[in-house]
Amino acid sequence: MTCHSFHRPVSIGLVLTLIVALMTFVVRSASAQQPGADSVVRLTLGQAVRLASRQNAAVEEAYARVDAAKARVTQRRADLLPTVTGDLLERGSTTNSATFPIEFPSTPGQPALFDPRGSILGPVNVLDVRARVSQMLYDPAARTRVQTARTGVAAANADAASVADLAAGAAAHAYLAVLRADAVYTARMADSTLASELLGIAQDQLKAGTGIVLDVTRARSQLTGARTQLIVARNERDRTRVDLARTMGLPLVRLELGDALATLPVAPATTEAAALDAASRNRKDIQALELQAQAARQQADAIRAERLPSIGVFADEGITQRNGRSYLPTHDWGIQLSLPIFDGYRRAGRVAEQVSTARDLAIRVRDLHAQVDADVRTATLNLRSSAEVVEAARERQSLAEQEVAQARERFQAGVSGNADVITASLTLNTARTQLVDALTSYQTSRVALARAQGAIALLD
Repeated sequence: MTCHSFHRPVSIGLVLTLIVALMTFVVRSASAQQPGADSVVRLTLGQAVRLASRQNAAVEEAYARVDAAKARVTQRRADLLPTVTGDLLERGSTTNSATFPIEFPSTPGQPALFDPRGSILGPVNVLDVRARVSQMLYDPAARTRVQTARTGVAAANADAASVADLAAGAAAHAYLAVLRADAVYTARMADSTLASELLGIAQDQLKAGTGIVLDVTRARSQLTGARTQLIVARNERDRTRVDLARTMGLPLVRLELGDALATLPVAPATTEAAALDAASRNRKDIQALELQAQAARQQADAIRAERLPSIGVFADEGITQRNGRSYLPTHDWGIQLSLPIFDGYRRAGRVAEQVSTARDLAIRVRDLHAQVDADVRTATLNLRSSAEVVEAARERQSLAEQEVAQARERFQAGVSGNADVITASLTLNTARTQLVDALTSYQTSRVALARAQGAIALLD
C-alpha cells in the first residue's frame, strides 16, 4: 500500500509535465506557421511578387470564385445523371358516398348500395413503399449547359490568375518604394555625416583663429537641415515597409529586403515585337474576357437547344397494401418525349440577352488588346529612356562629389569660407536624390514591362 501511494503522485506529475510539453510544442508550431509581429522576414523582389500572388486577399477571393464555378459544373452535370428517390407513404382517407358521379343501381326490392343522402366510407389506411428512377436519354440543352459551366471554370481560373498578376504588380511597386526609401535614407545619412564633418572643421578653424563665427553658424544650419531630412527619410522607410507587408497579406512583421536599388538586375534585352507577342500569349485578363465571351455564346446555344425535343425514361417499383391485408408489388415505367411548342418568346429574349453579353465582352477584349499594345510600347520606351537617365544621374552625382571634395579642400586650406562647401553639398544632396529617382524609375519601367507582357511572376 505504501508503494502504491508513493508512485501515484509521481505518475500524475509526469502526466502533467507531458501535457505542458505538448501544449508548448503546439503553441510553438503555430507560431512558426504564422510569423508574429517580432518576426523578421527577408525577401527579394521575386519572392515578394510570388508571395503576393498567392496570399493576397483579392487572390484568395478569386480562387474562392473558381471553387464556386466548379460547383456549378457539378450542378449542371446532374441533369445528365440518373435521379433515384425513395418514398414511404402511410395514408388514411374517408369518402362521402354522395360525391360519386356514378349511380349504382340496386336490385328491386333491395336497399340502395349507398345511402342517397351520402354516407362516410372508410377510413381506408394504405401503406405504400416505392423507389423511383428517372434518366434523361437525350437532352442537347443540358449537355451544352455542362460545356458552358466548364468554360466558366476556365474563365474563373484565368480571372484568378489575372488578379494574382495585379497583386504581384502592386507588391513589386511597394517593394520598389521600400528600396527607394532605403536609398533616400542612406543618402540623407551621408548628407548628415558630411554636414557634421563640416561643422567640426568650422569649429576647429574658429578655435585656431583662422575661421569666423559665420562659418560655424552656416554649418550648424546645414546640419540641422540634414537631420530634418533624415527624420523624414526614416519615417518613409518604416511606412513603406508597412505598406509592403499589407500588400503581400503578411502581418506587421519586420521586413528585411534582400535587394538594393542599385544592385537589382537590369531588364533583359527585348524588342517591341517580341514583347507584344509575349503579351498576346500570356495576359490572363485577355484570356479571362475571351473565355467569358465564349461562355456567353455557349449559353445562347444551350437556350436555343431547349427548342429541341428531349427523351427520358422513368420507372418505379414498390409494394402497397391496405392495412391488415397482404402486400402486393406494383410498378410503373415509361418513355417520355418532351417537345417545347410555345413559351411566350421567353427563350428568344434569353438568347438575345446572351448574344448581347457576348458582343459586349468581345468589344472589351478588342479594347483590352489595344490597351495592352499601348502598355507594352509605353513600358518599352520608358525602359530605354530611364536607362539613359540613370547614366546621366550617375555622372552628375560623380561631378557633385568632386565639387564637394574640391570646395572642402579650399575650406580646410583657409582659401575660402564654407559657403562654397555648403552650396556644393546641397548640389550633391540633389544629385543623390535624382540618382535614386532615376534608378527607381528604371526598375518601375522594368516591372511595368513585365506586367504588360503577363510575366510579372518571373521577376527576379
